[in-house]
Amino acid sequence: MQQQSSHPIDRADLALLLALREHGSLAATALATDVVPSVVTRKLASLEARLGVKLFQRTTRRMSPTAECELLCERARGLLAGFESLEAELRERHHEPVGRIRLAATFGFGRAWLGPALAEFQALHPQVEIQVQLTERLPDLAAEGFDGAVWLWSLSGARAGAWTARRLARNQRVLVAAPAYLQRRGAPRTVEELTTHDCLVVREHEGFDVWRLRRERDGTETRVRVRGPLSSNSGELVRDWCLAGHGIMLRSLWDIAGALAEGRLVRVLPGHTMADADIHWLAPQTGTVPRRLRLLVDFLAERFRAEPWRVSAASARPGSRPRR
Repeated sequence: MQQQSSHPIDRADLALLLALREHGSLAATALATDVVPSVVTRKLASLEARLGVKLFQRTTRRMSPTAECELLCERARGLLAGFESLEAELRERHHEPVGRIRLAATFGFGRAWLGPALAEFQALHPQVEIQVQLTERLPDLAAEGFDGAVWLWSLSGARAGAWTARRLARNQRVLVAAPAYLQRRGAPRTVEELTTHDCLVVREHEGFDVWRLRRERDGTETRVRVRGPLSSNSGELVRDWCLAGHGIMLRSLWDIAGALAEGRLVRVLPGHTMADADIHWLAPQTGTVPRRLRLLVDFLAERFRAEPWRVSAASARPGSRPRR
């Protein structure tokens, strides 16, 4: 057993440990941290002596982390992130916002609308670094190190009590089809007639084949079970099928506004929508929110408040023909 030292572990020790874990050798770590290998060797030996445990199994070419090392690395990541967050918060109290913002967002909205907005925000605040992970699964934000998420549905279940939510914009899902499909099959005149049409469904969650359509005139909701020969877990694929004239789909207005404006898609039953996919900011509940994060959320709320996707969709009229 190695003799433990009373000298405490400091921030530099944790950074060295993570660098060794990432690069896998003394030489590679020395190169990455711009020191000579003997310094890395000496610091690692000192750290192991102070802890009284072996952190790496060494071979001539590779260093493999021990179980104790993996445990320490897991804690080290959180501690170093906390140091960075605290420093950034202190610096931005009296200066330009600075620091990293780590976000999660869905693929479609993230690419089409969130990405350009984030680039503009970062240009306004050049000392802010933004990292975005596009995913179709809402992560456990706090456990996975995210500051927040821009998501298409509000919170429910256990997360509703542990997270905060703010609606950034309203969003509707609307029924659309390509002109070619409507010329071939005709347009349904009632919600019930959808059962006789080829409906393209996205298999995203339970009950995907039941469309809850609300009549905008009086708020009456009608549920209809739809079916068709084509379905997928990919909304983009379903959209492609719809554009090719294979059926009717239910899709978020932000995703198809351009196709509506160009006449490549046409509204079906335009007096009915499915208003279940508003755009929200979600975040873990924390004691203090860094200024850079508050600025970002306010920026996104202002950007999306007017639902910019409606601007292009507004020129689309039911039954309009494609522009040439």
